[in-house]
Amino acid sequence: MCGIVGFFGSNLPGFEDALSILAHRGPDGTSSICQENYALGHNRLAIIDVEGGQQPLYDPQSKLYAIANGEIYNHQQWRDRLQGNYNFSTNSDTEILLPLYQKFGTQMPQKIRGMFSFILASDQEFFVARDRLGIKPLYYAQSEEGLFFASEIKALIEHGEQIKEFPPGHYYHSNEGLQPYYDFPEVDVFLEDVEVILEKIRQGLSQSVRRRLMSDVPVGVFLSGGLDSSIIAALMKRELSELHSFSTGFANSPDLKAARLVAEYLGTIHHEYIYSEAEMLSVLPEVIYHFESYDPAWLRSCVPTYLLSHLASQYVKVVLGGDASDELFAGYSYLADYNDGKTLNQELVYRIKGLHNLNLQKLDRLTMAHGLEARVPFLDIDFVEMALTIDPTLKLYQRFGIEKWLLRKAFEDYLPPEIVWRDKMEFAHGSASSKVLAAHAEATISDQDFDRARFRGDPIKSKEELLYYRIFEQYFPQPFAVNLVGKWDRTFH
Repeated sequence: MCGIVGFFGSNLPGFEDALSILAHRGPDGTSSICQENYALGHNRLAIIDVEGGQQPLYDPQSKLYAIANGEIYNHQQWRDRLQGNYNFSTNSDTEILLPLYQKFGTQMPQKIRGMFSFILASDQEFFVARDRLGIKPLYYAQSEEGLFFASEIKALIEHGEQIKEFPPGHYYHSNEGLQPYYDFPEVDVFLEDVEVILEKIRQGLSQSVRRRLMSDVPVGVFLSGGLDSSIIAALMKRELSELHSFSTGFANSPDLKAARLVAEYLGTIHHEYIYSEAEMLSVLPEVIYHFESYDPAWLRSCVPTYLLSHLASQYVKVVLGGDASDELFAGYSYLADYNDGKTLNQELVYRIKGLHNLNLQKLDRLTMAHGLEARVPFLDIDFVEMALTIDPTLKLYQRFGIEKWLLRKAFEDYLPPEIVWRDKMEFAHGSASSKVLAAHAEATISDQDFDRARFRGDPIKSKEELLYYRIFEQYFPQPFAVNLVGKWDRTFH
């Protein structure tokens, strides 16, 4: 995982500044190529081919340069197929993009599996793409001076208000403009046999975890003590003789206790970050800067994730986590009220399509703030598509009297029963950060101050949101900045 910048036009102001702003995403080196009409920059977090994978990569035959953020999990399979037809110069997964583009052109993103945003460029053309679900970030801005791409909004903020999120499952070609290359396939017949479904869940998620262990550096796991991260840890431990696990929270929090139980059961090398209220509040400005949002519903869980990422980065460069299972298996509490399978399925698809807006933004920003790559096994595209073929009535809370029954049942032999059948607890609430942040806002902002507050953008709904907004405004004072942030609402995709 890395930070990428691509500027295209006759005038390329601010390129070096943009690359410097994203230095936290790539602590292992910065490099760039500047041509007459374009410039590509790359801040590297070295994970695959640590010694030889520096970017931009160059193909002398096509005269294309390549930069990428993320991982191409099936790069070795393509290398084996193309061996003899292409002269590979590195073992980097990014290099596979060059021969695949020569072979498939703009259809190339359909041929790769992974999480990615990348740019290919020559004097004649450029090609940009983002993964199907938006696991890896990418933004772009257009002005009279040119077209600009970067991994985070803050790198483009000086190029004006026309900054947009590059949509997941799309590519941009210099001759074609922005085009979609992926949408969820229609499901004609749903899987109904429970035993078949349970086996598909076990096999599919196991395969996804194995793919995400691809690394030339140590890999660990975020372990909250909840069902999802515990399943991922259990599957990883079956593949690795040594596994580092990481948890965070206040002393005596239920998250920490549950995580210790799982770590002991699996035999991981377990690490904890026990923080104080003062420490949590002290990092709040850093969290808001990196998250690029002041949405209170998300910032409550951002602070623990930020501190957890700091801990993990001292031991590993890559972590796997249990994110996104709630979208696949109806884990959110409000979904318990659904009693119709068709309506539930529509809501789950909607949620999955919107993951890029804040869920994945949070995971990417707060890990990469510490030079740490986060991988999401539940969002393997093959696993996602399989999960959406399951009869949605089997995901209804009323069917079994508990959320995510299928997932629990599939892995009940992998973990202690008190973890498998533990009540769901959102990370922010389990780590007790929500109450602390809300209380701090209440103590910091008076009723009179809140009533007199002036702000740009949508109305501020609470003292907590006003607290975050004021910090956000210090880092992003541009009048249009409030219109660029992700927010949890019904228009996020």
